[in-house]
Amino acid sequence: MKMIVGLGNPGQKYAGSKHNMGFMVVDGLAKRLNLTIDKLEFDAATATTRLNGEKIFLVKPQTFMNASGRAVRELMMFYQIQLDEIFVVQDDMDLTLGKLRLRKRGSAGGHNGIKDIISATGSDEFCRLKIGIQHPQRQRVVDWVLTPFSTTDQPLIDDAIEKADDALEDWLNGMPFDQLMNKFN
Repeated sequence: MKMIVGLGNPGQKYAGSKHNMGFMVVDGLAKRLNLTIDKLEFDAATATTRLNGEKIFLVKPQTFMNASGRAVRELMMFYQIQLDEIFVVQDDMDLTLGKLRLRKRGSAGGHNGIKDIISATGSDEFCRLKIGIQHPQRQRVVDWVLTPFSTTDQPLIDDAIEKADDALEDWLNGMPFDQLMNKFN
């Protein structure tokens, strides 16, 4: 089994905001796989399919960013998903706009969604795909992450989403994570 978790905040109010990069990437992957993420279970919107003989879960927690771990933990427990079968997609203010960074493990780096997943699972040993949203220059962090990208930045973000979905498809098709890091970092 493999579970891809896109982090974001539910609701139309947050759609397209910088903090919803994870949702945007998972939505793009769902479109590629001809899936609709519309099943509600364990505080998450999910879709499932089979690929290369494996069950694949696409997940968008509906608990708001700071409580994402609850949905992840409940899905893991119910479906017997192991930490090494999880790939979390997140935004990252410490990366330049549109830059991808893949990691096998590590601290939350100040990201509250990741912090909650680490707390809920008891481990930081899960794969992550970070997409740069850049640090704000003149506004508060909370205002920055909850606003949409500018029209000049949107093409760069669209390209980053495409590359992120390429990385996730490669992972779903069995590419070892070290090779993914070499290809996309």
